[in-house]
Amino acid sequence: MRIINLGRQDYLNIWDKMKTFTNARDKNTKDELWIVEHNPVFTQGVSSKPEHILSNTDIPIIQTDRGGQVTYHGPGQVIIYCLFDLKRLGIGVKIIIKIIENSIIDLLRTYTIKAHLKSGAPGVYIDNAKIAALGLRIKQSRIYHGLSLNIDMDLSPFIKISPCGYQNLKVTQLYDLTDSRDTLNIIAKKLSQILIDYVTRNRH
Repeated sequence: MRIINLGRQDYLNIWDKMKTFTNARDKNTKDELWIVEHNPVFTQGVSSKPEHILSNTDIPIIQTDRGGQVTYHGPGQVIIYCLFDLKRLGIGVKIIIKIIENSIIDLLRTYTIKAHLKSGAPGVYIDNAKIAALGLRIKQSRIYHGLSLNIDMDLSPFIKISPCGYQNLKVTQLYDLTDSRDTLNIIAKKLSQILIDYVTRNRH
């Protein structure tokens, strides 16, 4: 599996690249993890409702093809896009979601942060405040999109939305919960390795 760090990128540019990669890949194409940081953007999943945007904003709002509801991406947030061939890995959709969530929980544990899941609400939480979101698109058993993990960002744009469709859902970030000041790149590399280890253990 290839890990590619793309630095800070506009959302639309990366979304186009993900679709192009997924459409062009064949049975021999290596799976990839793309590490990205986005300029400020709200993205709406296929299940998202217009009323989940609570107020007017100058931040772009983009309707995407991923699963899930509305979320915010911005500087100081680690994003890892998972471009996997699930059929080749022998992993189902529910398993890959579980792998992504457990990878984030395991990473947070290395910072002595106790995280948990919430029934019926994908993502990772700490004391019912959301720290990580995920949304995927599956096309002919190949997935793209992925996860976002809040590290050191301006959280105020989350007030303008119902994150993941939940009104008044609190959000939090890693730097508010630990004295560690690991860079985004270090955190993203750690998380990527945990993800790869999980995928390797679960593949058939």
